[in-house]
Amino acid sequence: MTAAVETRKFEAEVAQVLHLVTHSLYSHKEIFLRELISNASDACDKLRFEAIGKPELLAGDSELHIDISIDKDAHTITICDNGIGMNHDEVVANIGTIASSGTRKFLEAMSSEQKGDANLIGQFGVGFYAAFVVADKVTLVTRKAGAEDSEGVRWESAGTGEYTLSSEQEAARGTAVTLHLKADEDEFLQSWQLRSLAARYSDHIGFPIRMLKETEPTEKSGNSGDDKATDEWEVINQASALWTRPKSELKDEDYQNFYKHIAHDFNDALAWSHNRVEGTQNFTSLLYLPSKSPFDMLMGARDERKGLKLYVKRVFIMDAAEQLLPAYLRFVRGVVDSDDLPLNVSREILQQNRNLEKLRAACTRRVLDLLDKLAKDEPEKFTTFWKEFGATFKEGIAEDFANKERIAKLLRFASTKSDGALQNVSLDDYISRMTANQDVIYYLTADGYAAANGSPQLEALKAHGIEVLLMYERIDDWMASYITDYAGKKLRNVAKGDLELDKLGGVDPEKRKEAEKAAEGVVKKLKELLGERVRDVRVSTRLTDSPSCLVLDEHDMGLAMQRLLKQAGHDVPASKPILEINPQNILVKRLEAETDSVRASDLGLLLLDQAQLLEGVALEDPAAYVRRVNALLVASV
Repeated sequence: MTAAVETRKFEAEVAQVLHLVTHSLYSHKEIFLRELISNASDACDKLRFEAIGKPELLAGDSELHIDISIDKDAHTITICDNGIGMNHDEVVANIGTIASSGTRKFLEAMSSEQKGDANLIGQFGVGFYAAFVVADKVTLVTRKAGAEDSEGVRWESAGTGEYTLSSEQEAARGTAVTLHLKADEDEFLQSWQLRSLAARYSDHIGFPIRMLKETEPTEKSGNSGDDKATDEWEVINQASALWTRPKSELKDEDYQNFYKHIAHDFNDALAWSHNRVEGTQNFTSLLYLPSKSPFDMLMGARDERKGLKLYVKRVFIMDAAEQLLPAYLRFVRGVVDSDDLPLNVSREILQQNRNLEKLRAACTRRVLDLLDKLAKDEPEKFTTFWKEFGATFKEGIAEDFANKERIAKLLRFASTKSDGALQNVSLDDYISRMTANQDVIYYLTADGYAAANGSPQLEALKAHGIEVLLMYERIDDWMASYITDYAGKKLRNVAKGDLELDKLGGVDPEKRKEAEKAAEGVVKKLKELLGERVRDVRVSTRLTDSPSCLVLDEHDMGLAMQRLLKQAGHDVPASKPILEINPQNILVKRLEAETDSVRASDLGLLLLDQAQLLEGVALEDPAAYVRRVNALLVASV
């Protein structure tokens, strides 16, 4: 009796992914083998864990392994594992769809880069589809561990718009993926080629990868590549967990290949830390810093963190990034293998386990040690790290009080004395360049580098050679509220409160009083014109060229932070800014001398509007602002 065949269409996005993958990765064709072996390894890991509580799942086939076989006559390659397997619904969920919130971003990224980039494949979990780079048809046969032999599932697709599903009566436990190779992909039918690729990409896999032995070349056959396979399987990889091997045995290439396997990344890792700890706690950690940030790192990845795998005595337990590292280190990839945790550990048990807190602290310390080393010994690599993950790392100032000083030491910023927008100035660098009477670290937050560097609030400080840190990322205003001092020096936002420049010798107190007295008339005039729009109007010590700027009280919430919270739907307490003016500026002088009430009102509101725009504040009535500007331009002609 012929099994019923069910035909289904791929989701629209899956069809797009298939098209892009198969047409964009022609220069990285060999990645299909690594991705399929990696999937097979994950399946074996899952079964080994499930079998701890249900040993019967391994019945009749307890030695987990991955087999690669070639059929030159049929023009096929088969990658087969005896791991956990899948049932009908899991096949539909895992193969027929892409269960990833990042799928659309993946599509956009691939499309925008036209030819595409193999690096994007691993970031979005669509590695299975790399099979279609070399195959014009893929057949998958699978049976879930514990299911009856007759409950197998066959999935088949030509990589176009649909796939078929049918039952398989005599399926072995696990999953077999058969690639029907394209006509011009004969190179992958050569045993030596597959062995070479497996050794290069998958030598570290903790399960035996096997291929059939081949007969030795004879004088008659020469070395033609037509040697026949025997019936004897041989292991072609090390088949041992890489992190358990001595560091002296491992090369950089070994570490990089293992990183690419666990992180599903095609870029090399930036750096890594491999350690074995013995004593009150026994564990091994191999932690990696990626060289490239995934698309959803800053916010989306906080909700479901992945990348740090927990093993107990070499048995994979779970992806436990949330339990083993704080959120601000969510970019770290790697493995932690503990000898002290129970094999039947669950997420709930982890939360109550006293060893876990020590393990988490140790992993955090290792990552910070690695970053310290990069910052000191390999500044170029640290610059790369900061460019990719600096905004995420800044969260640690608020989230990790125990390591706050270490985190602060690693922070990097742009400054008024640095090279453009590059964030390469540490707090220690800043302190080493402070002027003689300076005891405060000055900084400014803004919505972008240009807005920060061009802010009028910097004018007096720049004029007196005082460096200001420029914080222009969305997170900076929030972060700055948690770092009020460093190395005995207070941090001060130059847009808040009184800068007290007289302490730095920048302002003569007597001259300041004289300037304030001389400007009493224009200050009073502005207060009357602006009314309740501002909290106060006063003469500025910050300004040397610009006519006006907005200032907040010392403990007011920053304007950028107010905007961020409002965009997130939060209620923000109403607070009015202070308008500071420069009496020497021509616009302020013109306002002071203006006798026409309408033009005076336009000038006064213009001073406020300009100050608001410089702070990134949206004007309540942009049309009125344009009208005022136009009126003043016409009047000056």
